[in-house]
Amino acid sequence: MKIPGKIRFIVLISSIILLQNCTQAAEGSNAAPPAPELPVYTVITSPATTYQEFPTALEGKNNVEIRSQVDGYLDRIYVEEGSYVRAGQPLFKIDSRAYGEQVNMAQANLQAANANIEKAKVEVDRLQPLVAAKVVSDVQLKTAKANYAAAVAASSQARASVGNARINVGFTTITAPVSGYIGRIPYKKGSLISRTDVNPLTLLSDISEIYAYFSLSELDFIAFQKKYPGATLDEKLKNMPMVDLVIADNSIYPQKGKMSIVDGQFDKTTGAISVRAVFPNAQGALRTGNTGRVRMPQMLSNALIIPQESTFEIQDKTYVYILGKDNKVTSKPIKVSGKTENYYFISEGVAPGERIVYTGIGALKDGASVKPKAISSDSLLRARPL
Repeated sequence: MKIPGKIRFIVLISSIILLQNCTQAAEGSNAAPPAPELPVYTVITSPATTYQEFPTALEGKNNVEIRSQVDGYLDRIYVEEGSYVRAGQPLFKIDSRAYGEQVNMAQANLQAANANIEKAKVEVDRLQPLVAAKVVSDVQLKTAKANYAAAVAASSQARASVGNARINVGFTTITAPVSGYIGRIPYKKGSLISRTDVNPLTLLSDISEIYAYFSLSELDFIAFQKKYPGATLDEKLKNMPMVDLVIADNSIYPQKGKMSIVDGQFDKTTGAISVRAVFPNAQGALRTGNTGRVRMPQMLSNALIIPQESTFEIQDKTYVYILGKDNKVTSKPIKVSGKTENYYFISEGVAPGERIVYTGIGALKDGASVKPKAISSDSLLRARPL
């Protein structure tokens, strides 16, 4: 059948249009994708505070081993483990009957010694007029006086024995030397207690103040000496700002601490020196044996600030993407001198006024084009403070 010419013309035109559409689609698939729109942050300087943290072990102000000064059976335990006691409060009672009898014996010996004094004095008084009348020789009088002096000395010795026996009776009641919390009590009523026991009766901790001990390396110690004013180490410690204590759950202990002492010398094994910070602990929230981190503040007058999410790491080096005038990015290494929860403080790598890509850096490569969307440094700092 013969196809009319008008229909052939319509088919030809449709084929040309279809071919053009396919060509345009193919060209479109080979075209470069548009540059991504990403937030861009301008590097600024600002006064800031950074922190240096040191692991620490906590100890109470006083940690006293409670030991018996006499031997005997444990008769009474007046306190419970973990309870709070005040200075002078009774803690334990050792059976005192044997020591009471020692007091009685010492008192009897004292009475006998006093009687011997009277006897010796009577002899001296008897011989003195006889010697004066030359009825007896003075040798007898001298002997009587020597016996009197010996009786006086024996009386003093017996009196000391009475005092010592009474002291031992006093030692049978063991009281708290300081206020604090009672530790574990390994002995039970009826246990035989000795002054030579390896284990104490208990450990009493005065935790009204807590000492946080930590170590400074030699470099940290030199930097510390240069950082704070003062002619002596004590003056430098007084000029230090208060420090924070980060406890085990990563929260900040509400009371600030003060640097107190530095050890006299460096440990040859570790190359570090021991330092102590003192924290008030009136509520008893901290106990001996707790761990944490002492956080020392460092004031920076003009710190270069970069958000942490603007950085990435390659082989232990930290980088950012710098945005050039042509809106193309270049990765650049930076040196971090400190940090807060949200920001890094930079000492090398970027300069104030340079633009860096804030977020969305995961898919970027060097030379990639970016459509910048500027974000305000002030608004970012208000939303996420230093």
